[in-house]
Order: sequence, then C-alpha cells, then structure tokens
Amino acid sequence: MTYYKAQKNEVELFDAAASMNLPVLIKGPTGCGKTRFIEFMGERLNRKVYTVVCHDDLSAADLVGRHLIDENGTYWQDGPLTKAVRDGGICYLDEIIEARKDTTVVLHSLADYRRVLPIDRTGEVIEAHPDFMLVVSYNPGYQNVLKGMKPSTKQRFLSLSFDYPKPETEIEVVIKESGVDEETAKKLVAIAGEIRQLSDTDIQEAVSTRLLIYAAKLIVKGFDPYDACMHSIVESLSDEEEVLEVLEKLIGLYFIQK
Repeated sequence: MTYYKAQKNEVELFDAAASMNLPVLIKGPTGCGKTRFIEFMGERLNRKVYTVVCHDDLSAADLVGRHLIDENGTYWQDGPLTKAVRDGGICYLDEIIEARKDTTVVLHSLADYRRVLPIDRTGEVIEAHPDFMLVVSYNPGYQNVLKGMKPSTKQRFLSLSFDYPKPETEIEVVIKESGVDEETAKKLVAIAGEIRQLSDTDIQEAVSTRLLIYAAKLIVKGFDPYDACMHSIVESLSDEEEVLEVLEKLIGLYFIQK
C-alpha cells in the first residue's frame, strides 16, 4: 500500500467526506504530499483514482469526453471525469486554478446535492455512481487576481489545508521513502527548514519534501551528499546566480564539498 504519514486528522476527514458524498478541496504548497495523500486514500477506500493535471489548455471535453472517428465511423469516448462518474472512483483535478474558468463550470452539478453530469454532446445526464468522489487541489502560493478559484466553485467543497510536515514527521518520511540513515535525514530536513524561512531571495517555491527524498535517494545510491543536494535541491529551486550562491553556502554548512 502507498505509504503516507498523516499530519493531522486529514484521513478521518476524507473518510467522512467519502461516506457522505462530499467533494473535497485540498490546498497546499507544491510537494507537500497532496497527490500522495489522494493515492493513499484511493487504496484505503478501494476506489480507482483518475488524476487530471490541470493547465491553461484543459478543455471541458478533456474532462467529459469527445466524439472520435475510426474505421467504423464516429464513436463517443468518455473523459476521466465521466468514467469516474459512471463507474465510481475518485476524480482528482490537480492544480484546478490552472484550468480555464469555463472548464470548471462543468463541476458545479457534481459538487452539490444533484451529483449529476450533463453531457451536452450526447444528451445524457449521468447520475453519479455511489462511489464517485470529486477532489480538487491547488497551491495558494500561486493564486492571484486573474487565477483564483471562483467563490461559487470553492464554496461547494469541504476544504483541507496541507503544509510541509513537522520536522520529526518529515524525517520519518524521508527515511521511509529513501532508506537513508537518520543523521542524514535530519540534516536534509534542517536544510529544508532554513530554505523555507528565507524571505529575501527570488525563490518562488520552498523546497518540497519530494526534493528531500530525491536527495536522500541519491545519497543512498552512493552520491556525495553535497552533490546530491546540489542536483536535487539547489538547481531545482532557482536559476539566479545570487540565489544559487546563498543555497550553496547553506548546503555547505551541513555537508562538506569534496
């Protein structure tokens, strides 16, 4: 089963939402475990997870489905949202605010008491399977006036806020996911803690738990810890020379460059 270390009461809240057919909105920074949590809950609830990574070009047809043509003529192909509605499962829309506003409108009738999906192109109105669950996520750090979730959409969801784990939890996760020794895991988490506190740099996103695990895996593989951190953490966070210099010095406080 997918490994997931609970931070608060998110597992119990998700269980309750699933039992009451309530849609869930998950907010949190990149790499804090949102997707891993959904995978874990899908296995826990024995429900298939249909993951859609949202982007500017995502259309309603990408979610609902479209007519296609083959040698036998025209046929309809369900999109991931429609498949989950018909057959049951968790439809997970990652970074929902990246999708166009006209695309998210199709979620409204699924995210309230109706639990139906109208498909204009086929004339169907599909009642959601009892095991259907709608889950969306986004990173509040990227939210702005032009890209934000409409209140009319947001208020249809039960919300969960995620953040990076507490140090003791993050150490446990890094060890579990990589097999690295405890001393090294503590240093990696300490590095992440210091980077996350930097406020006067051009780092757009704090170091994620995911990047710490990447560094730890390289170290377990035999890479020098300093080099592992450079490739997995520093180079992934910024391209600015001044920022890179600051991060390099920080890494050097914990791991000596060879």
